[in-house]
Amino acid sequence: MYTLYGMPDSGNCYKPRLAAEQLGVAYRWVEVSDTRAPGFLAKNPNGKVPVLELDDGSCLPESNAILWYLAEGTPLAASDRLGRARMLQWMFFEQYSHEPYVAVARSIVRHTPPDSPRRAELPRLQERGHQALRVMEQHLAREPYCVGATYSIADIALYAYTHCAEDGGIALAPYPAVRAWLERVRAQPRFVPMR
Repeated sequence: MYTLYGMPDSGNCYKPRLAAEQLGVAYRWVEVSDTRAPGFLAKNPNGKVPVLELDDGSCLPESNAILWYLAEGTPLAASDRLGRARMLQWMFFEQYSHEPYVAVARSIVRHTPPDSPRRAELPRLQERGHQALRVMEQHLAREPYCVGATYSIADIALYAYTHCAEDGGIALAPYPAVRAWLERVRAQPRFVPMR
């Protein structure tokens, strides 16, 4: 059985948990409170969650790598070359143009005091988050999912922080196609909410 190490409030940890639940993959959840502890650093020297520990004791960090590992050969991963490339396109977009702004704005709002100097970053982060949502809105106005008509791990990757963007002061009201897509994701079989 796999072991998934993570934090319940993290969208990056939510991604592989949601995929595992939807795929019916058996796993044990271990909540991590200190990613700098020697025992955890032995699993991921980068000191970040999530980490998927495989049956042989080897460890796989990075949420999108874990998504690929879990989904390969299943309906959540495209089987054709272009479909796989499109999935990667959206997963790279999520890591470079979406998560660094949407997730960081959420973290600052939720976890820093009102007088924290980090709050000065919020306007820039929120604007960049809106830029990412505008890209998604344009695409999702034409297609039901990230990769055409099929729900995939690309949708899971982007759902993780999009659904809680408002926690970081990034309103979803201007994005009707994104909001409709969020509902389609929530309607998928074996969907579980973020804790």
